[in-house]
Amino acid sequence: MRRIGIVGVGLLGSSVALRLLQSGFEVTGYDTRREQIEATWPRGLKAARTIAEAAMGADAVFIILPSLESVEAVTCGPGGLIETAPSKAILLQMSTISPDLTRRLHKATSAKGLGFLDAPMSGTSAMVARGDCTILLGGDAEHVRKCLPVFEAITSRTVHVGNVGMASLAKLVTNLLVGLNTAALAEALVLGAKGGLDPAKMLEALAGTAASSRMMEIRGPLMVAEEFPPQMKLELFLKDLRLILEEGRRLEVPLPLTTTAQRLFAAAGDAGAGAQDLAVVITTLKHLAGLTRQPQ
Repeated sequence: MRRIGIVGVGLLGSSVALRLLQSGFEVTGYDTRREQIEATWPRGLKAARTIAEAAMGADAVFIILPSLESVEAVTCGPGGLIETAPSKAILLQMSTISPDLTRRLHKATSAKGLGFLDAPMSGTSAMVARGDCTILLGGDAEHVRKCLPVFEAITSRTVHVGNVGMASLAKLVTNLLVGLNTAALAEALVLGAKGGLDPAKMLEALAGTAASSRMMEIRGPLMVAEEFPPQMKLELFLKDLRLILEEGRRLEVPLPLTTTAQRLFAAAGDAGAGAQDLAVVITTLKHLAGLTRQPQ
């Protein structure tokens, strides 16, 4: 397995492409935004003009896209992967989508004789770029075995959690904690700041306590600096929160903390911060605490 196609070369897709290129894979990428492809050209990515070109001759094709609609369209729509991918190819669905859509895609691809793995990833684009992430896998164990060399080029940590759909559910569970940890950190820093604590010193103190977390390491410095370059865009994370709450309703699981966090993140999005990192939620909490005016 040496030839890889990638449909969706955004923040996450480009990091995946670079990891594969560094390990000697031949990678062809397709994205509707030409600038995304051009940014990775110097590192060896081959540019495809269509989905069919990205899949041509590929042993595996990654789907790394921002919305459920885009994932379904490139998989099942006209000119999509079901029509154009080689019969030997395994489709690796890495986007954050609903377990229900994941199962429907699996059924549709299987009917055409294509392999399929539910393979979302936990980690920011920066974490993926340095191989510090986890790939959650759902699907046939033989497909997992065939694709392990590809996954190992991206990260040393993969977890096969069950059948197709289970990895998508595991990703939603993971992102639930990402959201709550981020909101909790923002709330804690705002409480300290309102009482006179220097946020940078507070973050330094928290690092050695039982309250430390990966989200504190990643997003604490962004909150302290009040600069939010996107590692995970807020507008995309709001989509994930919607999926989490929908799955909670479907499974009849109350999610009161997630519901509250979703309102805080949504307020930051309504203030125009959708293209920034989700750490920007601290601006909403600062506004509520009277520390700042509502951002414009």
